[in-house]
Amino acid sequence: MRKSKQSTGSRDPLKFFISEVSCVFRLKENGTNVKTEIFAGIATFLTMAYIVFVNPSILVQAVGVDASSPLYQQFFGAFMVATILGSATATLVMAFFANYPFALAPGMGLNAYFTYTVCLGMGIDWRVALAAVFVEGLIFIGLTLVGFRKFVAGIIPESIKVAISAGIGFFIAFIGLRSAGIVVSNPATSVTLGDLTNPGVLVTVVGLLVIVALYHRKIPGAVMIGILVATLVGAIPGIGVTKYQGIVGPVPDISPTFMKLDFSGFLSLDFWIVVLTFFFVDFFDTLGTITGLAQSAGFMKNGELPRANRAFLADAIGTSVGALFGTSTVTTYIESGAGIAEGGRTGLTALVVALCMLAMLFFAPLAQTVPGYATAPALIFVGALMIGNLGRVKWDDITEALPAFITVITMPLTYSIANGIALGIISYALVKLFSGKSKEVHWFTWILALAFALWLLFIKH
Repeated sequence: MRKSKQSTGSRDPLKFFISEVSCVFRLKENGTNVKTEIFAGIATFLTMAYIVFVNPSILVQAVGVDASSPLYQQFFGAFMVATILGSATATLVMAFFANYPFALAPGMGLNAYFTYTVCLGMGIDWRVALAAVFVEGLIFIGLTLVGFRKFVAGIIPESIKVAISAGIGFFIAFIGLRSAGIVVSNPATSVTLGDLTNPGVLVTVVGLLVIVALYHRKIPGAVMIGILVATLVGAIPGIGVTKYQGIVGPVPDISPTFMKLDFSGFLSLDFWIVVLTFFFVDFFDTLGTITGLAQSAGFMKNGELPRANRAFLADAIGTSVGALFGTSTVTTYIESGAGIAEGGRTGLTALVVALCMLAMLFFAPLAQTVPGYATAPALIFVGALMIGNLGRVKWDDITEALPAFITVITMPLTYSIANGIALGIISYALVKLFSGKSKEVHWFTWILALAFALWLLFIKH
């Protein structure tokens, strides 16, 4: 008895911890180990950490406070904390509930839709918009739990799904170009080329070139590094667009955005159009991202992803919880592929990402130091990546190509993702009808097309 007690007491705590972690995440069954998973998590975090800087810089504009106001910094800090907590919560659910190396954070494009279309374009208060995000997440949860995922996936044609992603890419790239001052308003031509001698333009161009160069060399954290380099360039005397606020500091107060949901617009049609748009973009973005990541990691079995519903629930839960904190729709990040490429195969990779995200809570001064000219390159670059899927559209079939084109082109030109989705679905149904291919249109797509047409013609204006 004494010998047994002695051996138990002398057990190496580190080895015991590693053994327990390996058991929880089933590392041996998945052909990986703790070291590989940790490095994979760090790689994923570095590639997506830019969202901590970019997301609050977009969402704070929805509040409508002047950048020189003390309220601006308060809301910026609150949105930053909401971004981190929403990301960490969803990623932790993915880690422990689904056991996949997928990281989640507020989606690029969806944050732009939240601010520029819903709040600034439609005039909907940001708190009502958060309520729409919350409801969208609940719908996502409900449809996943009752097994409607496959049904919803079959509603929207493949060409429109691809076009939605690409259109959002053009949209956020356009926002990036405007933030940089490269594209500006013009009363005669709507938009035109800006003043390229503006110091801010130089900051954006340098940041974009750094991102592209590092990304081409497969260096983790290319976008993050590009933003930081651009920020440093902006601090050079004579350029002066970077206002140093510090690097490390106390965690900002989240109270300006926490639990600020406003359901006063719940019964309005505009509210549900916003909910529907959030849902479709989130659902199909998640579907495409998770499927692509699963295929690259070799997770697919007989064309299906094991525990797929759990992965979708992590996304949906993250969206609703994120809205409670005060951020736009949370979704699975394609940047998770960086960790998968490093050998990440389990939820331990996601756990490492979540912990790294939480550590960013103490870097609020650095986030507030980064100027809009330094985050613009991230918008342009991510937008360019999202456009790549356009090759999947059947361009030799005009009944598929034209609706896809309309979806893509109307998003940036009307400054609205909702308009692009609506016109894309309407045009798809009509083109198929007049081309004698109406049987290719899902019955629910006809209902959506009619609802969107009524909204555009009689309600939106």
